[in-house]
Amino acid sequence: MNATAQATARDRLEQVMGPFPLPTGHREAPPYELGEQVSADDHVRTEIRYAHPDGSQVAGYLLRPNGPAPEGGWPAALALHGTQLELGSRTVVGLGGKAHRDYALRLVADGWAVLAPHYPTMGGYDPGFDGYRSGTMKAITDNVVGLDLLLSLPEVNGSAALAMGHSLGGHNSLYTACFDPRIRAVVTSCGFDSFQDYQGGDLTGWLQQRYMPHLADQDPPAFDFDDVLTVLADRAVHVTAPLHDDNFSWRSVDRLVVATEDARQRAGGRIVVRHPDCAHDFPLELQAEAIAFAREALSG
Repeated sequence: MNATAQATARDRLEQVMGPFPLPTGHREAPPYELGEQVSADDHVRTEIRYAHPDGSQVAGYLLRPNGPAPEGGWPAALALHGTQLELGSRTVVGLGGKAHRDYALRLVADGWAVLAPHYPTMGGYDPGFDGYRSGTMKAITDNVVGLDLLLSLPEVNGSAALAMGHSLGGHNSLYTACFDPRIRAVVTSCGFDSFQDYQGGDLTGWLQQRYMPHLADQDPPAFDFDDVLTVLADRAVHVTAPLHDDNFSWRSVDRLVVATEDARQRAGGRIVVRHPDCAHDFPLELQAEAIAFAREALSG
């Protein structure tokens, strides 16, 4: 796969999401403020707000392991949460929500420095979408600016990062990686299938302003997840697609993976797909496997 194929696929994403507004290349870390800090057995959790170039103040949590960082720094991870209007990223840091959603705690226990921002309109963070064609692109830029911050910290390895998420966080991680080449590994659980297979082709769930209100402007949509996987063909991607997920079809996931295999072979990327016998969930054993997969990918 060449850079032109990647760029063409990414252009199709932008037709729906809107243009990626941040400058490419080096960007300075944003100003930030730290709030309440809580110490646990193996980590410190700190509330954080950081300044976005669009004028908003992105809110979330920063988790760092206890003790000194290893030589080279802690590996960096974005932990992106699922749909939780009230809790937002509190779910991934262990402050409520369903079981198996607190994967930021798994990451920090494994020695990662973790940033867990709220998705726009969730967790009390409601910046509005002025200047954005979609809430999806606003979220992508929030994550990218957050990564500018995380990778600038002296105790963090600034060379590469992981994006990890379930459900909304599952596709948010994929999308963010498409626009940030520093993300070399992606972990996505219950995060996608082909739009033609989603809910029998009913895209209503995707069309909210906080997601992609222009997805159905064309029939078929201007992009699908084969484009996403093509952009990420040079990365390491770990997919959890449960057999009984009522949101996303595992068979559709498999078709997309097969359809993009040639691109991965040419680009040198890797994808692992797991089909646990469960519903819309992220089993703990697969969280552990995925984190080990990502650590290996970033250390290679």
